[in-house]
Amino acid sequence: MKTFCKYFASKMLRLSIIVAVVSVLSFVLVSFAPLDPITAYLGYDRLQISQEQEAQIISRWGLDKSPPERFLSWAGNILRGDFGKSVIFNEPVVDVIGKRFVASFWLMFFAWLFSGLLGFILGAVAGTFRNSLADRVIRFYAYTLASTPTFWVAMILLVFFAVKLGWFPVCCAGPLGVAPEDVSFADRLYHLALPVLTLSLVGIAQITLHTREKMIDFFQSNHATYALACGETRSSTAIFHGLRNILLPAITLQFASLGELFSGSVLAEVVFSYPGLGKATVDAGIRGDVPLLLGVVIFSTIFVVVGNLIADLLYTLVDPRVRTEEAI
Repeated sequence: MKTFCKYFASKMLRLSIIVAVVSVLSFVLVSFAPLDPITAYLGYDRLQISQEQEAQIISRWGLDKSPPERFLSWAGNILRGDFGKSVIFNEPVVDVIGKRFVASFWLMFFAWLFSGLLGFILGAVAGTFRNSLADRVIRFYAYTLASTPTFWVAMILLVFFAVKLGWFPVCCAGPLGVAPEDVSFADRLYHLALPVLTLSLVGIAQITLHTREKMIDFFQSNHATYALACGETRSSTAIFHGLRNILLPAITLQFASLGELFSGSVLAEVVFSYPGLGKATVDAGIRGDVPLLLGVVIFSTIFVVVGNLIADLLYTLVDPRVRTEEAI
């Protein structure tokens, strides 16, 4: 128990350091970026207000202070749980992230689940029957998708399945003209189909290739050689002996891929006009919503690091031989 507490405390310390470093770098980059929060807030109305009114708005947003003063004020508010107010949504940043992340969560969850399961199965099959026709087909698919941009896959699926065939909706998270709270569960899944398919097709590649290599390494081990010498087939050897050896690395890689999944969801949400956190991030960048941008950066950092932490903690559940002392 003491070892686990020490391990968990060290991970929390690393998380705090990473968030602090990312916060400083993000604030510096945004401060030097060509973003104008005043224009984002006023839009075309900026030409119709007096200089006194503009000065009041600048003072309200704290833009009349030096960058170090603005950072200290912003960091102090962050420590109190106040991420500021979104300019384009006119809501607290925490509320915007919370609402949008709910939509993005289901998109990323289903894509993460499907890509992990299918990628693991395909990689295991390819590694078990190395250099067979199935292995060559799976490798060709994985290498092709690994080098294919997410937005390109999304556009192809959109044009073919939504525009040409009309099997799926073109955009949004529900039927047009229907309030979000009135959208049925079936309609939500229907509108999630293409975005989830996009992220799953792209996400399968990495886990497939990694699992294939691990399965090949297993069949080169003495354990697999002995099982085959005893008369077991390659299929039974892979199922009863190989899967338990390659499961742990696959789980680790899958949780470590949350960062790529998050970045891929941004592109998919833009193509399909899906109202998730990724699309809100793009809108914030285009329209200069600095508080929302910084809030999303911090949230995404915590999201990715927590995913890696979960992968580390699952070590002991999947393989009892792994000890937390080795993971520290």
